[in-house]
Amino acid sequence: MDVKSVGVIGAGQMGNGIAHVLALAEYDVLLNDVNQDALEAALTTIEGNMARQASRGKITEEAMQAALGRIQTTLALPELGQTDLVIEAATERETIKQAIFEDLQPHLQPHTILTSNTSSISITRLASRTDRPERFMGFHFMNPVPLMQLVELIRGIATDEETFSTCKAVVDRLGKTAASAEDFPAFIVNRILMPMINEAVYTLYEGVGNVQSIDQSMKLGANHPMGPLELADFIGLDTCLAIMNVLHEGLADTKYRPCPLLTKYVEAGWLGRKTERGFYDYRGEVPVPTR
Repeated sequence: MDVKSVGVIGAGQMGNGIAHVLALAEYDVLLNDVNQDALEAALTTIEGNMARQASRGKITEEAMQAALGRIQTTLALPELGQTDLVIEAATERETIKQAIFEDLQPHLQPHTILTSNTSSISITRLASRTDRPERFMGFHFMNPVPLMQLVELIRGIATDEETFSTCKAVVDRLGKTAASAEDFPAFIVNRILMPMINEAVYTLYEGVGNVQSIDQSMKLGANHPMGPLELADFIGLDTCLAIMNVLHEGLADTKYRPCPLLTKYVEAGWLGRKTERGFYDYRGEVPVPTR
């Protein structure tokens, strides 16, 4: 199937990044959110990020203006039913995602492919609640979307080959690389990454090292571009906890038990960069470790 128009649900950090790369790849994009302020903030972010790309010679000014012209916004979820492909990028909670697909379903065209940008939730289970499990799959972008090269494509048990090949063609057109993953909790990247972050939090919790020494050790000792606690703040501690819970519940192995300190930070509302406090305090000019 030739995809011409794409609906993106959720105008947050992931949603606006997905809209950004789709528009640059000459897809018509309809960006949806429940909040008008979020939509306006997303457009401002997209324009700022594209302007940065243009200033560095990554894209031309003409390409930027054309891409911005391809992005439309709407508060009305049913309007996305007219697109060829829908990418859901809402909050990482299964009940919310299920409700979105349920509300959208009566308005879909017969050929529309449904996908979720979920980082950990079962694609098979999400698909089973729709009228088109064979035309449903996981479409997991990495954050930040405009910079990261990988997209995980996750087949549910019912996903057909045409749906996979159509989504693979979209990834190719974006200039990104697709990794095919099986539908097991957290897929590939987060199955490996999140236990590492969780172990770093345990290392902090048990007093083996402080925030600075843990991050410095992994940056200088393992050549990681960001320390695990710094990365957790960037991702969002609520998202890290949600993925660890999916791993723990889905695989029933105690090695995936979320660190109590991670839970405590989330309970405090210290979710990382987006709330200005996490393992670092971002309210000043320079991030300061909180432990």
